[in-house]
Amino acid sequence: MSDHKHQTFLITGISSGLGRAFAAGALAAGHRVIGTVRRADDASAFEATEPGRAHAVVLDITDFDAIPAAVAEQEKRHGPIDVLVNNAGYGHEGVLEESSIDDLRRQFDTNVFGAVATIKAVLPGMRERRRGHIVNVTSMGGFITMPGISFYCGSKFALEGISEALGKEVAPFGIRVTALAPGQFRTDWAGRSMDRTPRSIPDYDAVMDPIRTARQNKSGRQPGDPSRAAQALLTLVGSEAPPTRLFLGEDALELVTGKLDAMRSEIGAWETVSRSTSFEV
Repeated sequence: MSDHKHQTFLITGISSGLGRAFAAGALAAGHRVIGTVRRADDASAFEATEPGRAHAVVLDITDFDAIPAAVAEQEKRHGPIDVLVNNAGYGHEGVLEESSIDDLRRQFDTNVFGAVATIKAVLPGMRERRRGHIVNVTSMGGFITMPGISFYCGSKFALEGISEALGKEVAPFGIRVTALAPGQFRTDWAGRSMDRTPRSIPDYDAVMDPIRTARQNKSGRQPGDPSRAAQALLTLVGSEAPPTRLFLGEDALELVTGKLDAMRSEIGAWETVSRSTSFEV
C-alpha cells in the first residue's frame, strides 16, 4: 500500500464490465488510473472522463512481449504503479468434449498468462520500493465449479493458486496479493462478451441446454452491483491487512460455504483411505 492518500492504479480491461466500474470508482476517490483497452476509441473516451488522471493504453494483454515496454512507458509518464488490478478476462462456455484445445489455449492466454505477464512487469518496481498491492480478479468459479464452464473454471483456479503462492513470495517485500473473486454481477460477461462453443453432441443436451438458456436469460439481471464491487475494491486496497482472498456477492458466499461443507464431509468419509498410504513403522 502506498504511503500517499492518492495512488496510481493499473487496471486491465477497463472498457466494460467490472473493469469500467473499478476504474470509475478509483477515479471518483481521487486516484490516478492507467487503464488498458483494445481500441483507440475506447482510450479516448476513458481519458475524457477525468483529464489528467485517467490514462489509457491500447494493449492486448495476450501480446505478452508488448506488456513490459507498455508498463515501463506508463510508469515513466505517470509515476510508479501502487496497485495492479488484473481484471481483463472473459468466459468460455462449452462442454469440455465439444470444446477445442485452441478454446482452452485462448482462455488461459487471457485469464492466466496475460495476468502473469502484467504482474511480472510491475513486480520489479514494487519490490524495489518495498510496497504495492496486486489484485487478481478471479471468480467464485475459481473455487466452485459448474458444468459447461470447465475451461473458465480451470483458468480461474490457476489464477487463484498463482495468487496465493505469489503472496507468500512477495510478502517480505511489503507487497500484498489478493484474489478478488466475484459472484454474478450485472455486466455483459454472460452476454456478448462470452465465447460459446456450438453444441454438437446430443448426449449433453439434458445437462447443457438448460444451463445455457438460463445463463443467457439472466444476463443483465445478475444480483451483483458493479459500482458496489468497486467500493469493495477500494476498501480492500485501503486495508492495512488485506485478505489473501475476498469473495464478492451473497451468491458467491453461499456457493463457497456449501462447497466447504461438502469438502469437509467428503474428507471425513475418506479419511481412513487418506491415512492408509503412510509407511508403517
